[in-house]
Amino acid sequence: MRSSARGRADAVAWDVARPERPSRVPGVSMAGFRDRGTAVAGHRAVPHPAVSLALEFGGGPLIVDDAAGRQRRGSLVAGVGFGFGAVRVRGENFEAVQVRLSPVVAHAILGVSPAELDGSVVPLDEVWGREASRIGERLRDASSWEERFAVTDALLARRCERGVAVDPEVAWAWERIAAGRGLVRVDTLAAEVGWSRKRLWSRFRSQIGLPPKRAARLVRFDHAAHRLVAGGDAARVAAESGYADQSHLHRDTVAFTGVTPAALAGEPWLAVDDVAWAGHAAGAAERGSR
Repeated sequence: MRSSARGRADAVAWDVARPERPSRVPGVSMAGFRDRGTAVAGHRAVPHPAVSLALEFGGGPLIVDDAAGRQRRGSLVAGVGFGFGAVRVRGENFEAVQVRLSPVVAHAILGVSPAELDGSVVPLDEVWGREASRIGERLRDASSWEERFAVTDALLARRCERGVAVDPEVAWAWERIAAGRGLVRVDTLAAEVGWSRKRLWSRFRSQIGLPPKRAARLVRFDHAAHRLVAGGDAARVAAESGYADQSHLHRDTVAFTGVTPAALAGEPWLAVDDVAWAGHAAGAAERGSR
């Protein structure tokens, strides 16, 4: 269950733990991270099409420097894509359970729409109040990663059961975007759910946190990023991921991360995905392209 995740240049990033069984809540995945105190500058956070929770409980703080230059510490929640741009994650011997939430279940679990996060990183206690500190205490008292995952999953399931669900049409549109790797037109989605384009845009934006076109762009980029880290040629990745050409992929990569496709392929953040998030990692992306 536990392994060391290494970034490019053999730089040790984190110890990573994965649950032995999937979450009872569809659309939820978890991994445990322990900082080894070797990456002082931290790592660039590469945008991902999910809402992210970081439940910190270790001896040192988890620190996020966001694209606006603000610093956040401790347990955090980040909107879909967590703000995009130059977001860096570092820490001082922190330990944390990271949770990725599909935007379809995020509203129910958070208690607020992802749109209220506006894509930014905020302290979890601003969203959950005292429950954020209570879950941190329970994780700190747990004797193993598996116990921490069970504690976290029970909390998420309880919050999801009593939370507000998104519209079925919005959930369906998101799943179509995700399954199609972002290669779907908003007009087509609107027609298929029987809504006007304006209505779909409004409902989707208010419940998911991004307009549908932006969401599709993020999903497409995420697929391409994992193809690049798997060693794919940039021109081929661009063509097979739905970009007009290699320059189009370059522009999107710079817009989302602040670095070029060549630099992105060596980012330690993506290098641990095949350890922390099996099934979504670079290898899975490469297999899915065939």
